Amino acid sequence: MTTRETVERYFDQLAAKSAWQESFADDMTFTSRTSPTKEVKGKAAYLEATKRFYSTIRSVELRQLLVDGPRAVALTRYEIQQPGGKPSFMSDVAEVFSVNGGRIDSLAIYFDSAPYR
Repeated sequence: MTTRETVERYFDQLAAKSAWQESFADDMTFTSRTSPTKEVKGKAAYLEATKRFYSTIRSVELRQLLVDGPRAVALTRYEIQQPGGKPSFMSDVAEVFSVNGGRIDSLAIYFDSAPYR
């Protein structure tokens, strides 16, 4: 599976809320480039650290995907449902992927964290 196919499959599965977790390698590294930068190593730790975020996703749109060998940059837009019935909001995110063997082995994200407070 190519890098493009792997990343597109991840976003397709995420949009369908079905088996998106399978896209990640067990030894993946996740980096959040908000301030302060946070890094998580391992798929299980990543899923635990991001479960709140994933539970708030109402929709995701892959707006652009740039691929160079095993690396890819995705420009995405998430609709996030706030807790307690508050209105949802849109969040534009830049996501940098590295793919190996058809699995995402690293992911770094860049976004404005202000709406998440």
